[in-house]
Amino acid sequence: MKLHSISLNNLRRRKAKMAFLTIGLMVGIATIVTLVTLTESMSNDIGRKMDEFGANILIMPRSEDLAMSYGGISLGRVSFDQREIHEGDLANIRTIKNSGNILAISPKVLGAATLKEKNVLLVGVDFTEELKMKQWWRIFGDEPKSENEILLGSTTADTLNLTQGDTVTIGGESLKVAGILEQTGSQDDSLVFAHLKKAQKILGKEDKITLVEVAALCAGCPIGDMVVQIAEKLPEAKVTAIQQVVESRLKTLDQFKRFSYGVAGVVIFIGSLIVFVTMMGSVNERTTEIGVFRAIGFRKTHIMRIILLEAALVSLLAGAFGYLSGMGAARLALPFMAESKSAALVWDGLVASGSIGLAVTVGLLASLYPALHASRMDPTEALRAL
Repeated sequence: MKLHSISLNNLRRRKAKMAFLTIGLMVGIATIVTLVTLTESMSNDIGRKMDEFGANILIMPRSEDLAMSYGGISLGRVSFDQREIHEGDLANIRTIKNSGNILAISPKVLGAATLKEKNVLLVGVDFTEELKMKQWWRIFGDEPKSENEILLGSTTADTLNLTQGDTVTIGGESLKVAGILEQTGSQDDSLVFAHLKKAQKILGKEDKITLVEVAALCAGCPIGDMVVQIAEKLPEAKVTAIQQVVESRLKTLDQFKRFSYGVAGVVIFIGSLIVFVTMMGSVNERTTEIGVFRAIGFRKTHIMRIILLEAALVSLLAGAFGYLSGMGAARLALPFMAESKSAALVWDGLVASGSIGLAVTVGLLASLYPALHASRMDPTEALRAL
């Protein structure tokens, strides 16, 4: 009789206990698979949503400046060799190697203008790209659709006593207030937003861009690489990454993953205790059987191999069923936990092999002491039970 035959026959005889052991370990593995899969899926979804909120790359005209002082008194900085970004150059951004990571490109032209005899800062934007990037904006009224419509910040609207539907004149152009931007607590509250072409015409800056905001996906490509690639395409511009935004997003995702891994560690520890207690109880119940094996010539290593093989078979089964159960649970839970309904479940082969490998490893480690205990049993005392 071979050792694996003894292990298989023992599993058949003790179906209830082995089923309890399998289910206990399976629940632990399923919990870990669910947590890891949900974490990865939600991290991808959260990362994508965070990347959609705001810009993380800023493109500005390159200029040289010099700090001026006289007699120990600082006179500020004087800019010279001011270069400009032309609107036609922006198409080159879409040709970089990692162009697939670009979510939105929002060019802007800024300049001072007069509205109701007061100076305001006019900002020309592409509203399609701007609203895609600034999804936190809430507009009272409608977003500007035609070139003759503008959007007012809340502070500007209150100061000038303007509301939706009013008609104003800026730079000789008659413009209609399409909507009022709800208070954001930022500089947007004090601005006047117009369509890019109209603002360029009013400010006399046709084909000129003051700055460009780029929203890039942090996942899949380091922002630093994209900055270098854009700088190569726009040598006349200064390209910088907004490091604080990028680092805060990545740190948030990292903390989210650490929490899930901590919970998974606790669950697998509890699963190992279940395996240990069950296998220890099984060994104590088989004192006579083990004594017979020793009496007919089985060595200590043979006894250990029998116990460990049983644990390995049960753990392998628990790992396979645990992975399938965990993925099923993750699929059911993801729509309720994700930020968006479009969140996709991540199927990772590494998780599948890792869950089975983890189950077998935990099962063997938790059964190691019971196997040692069984191999050290005195066959004489064991046979007295007969």
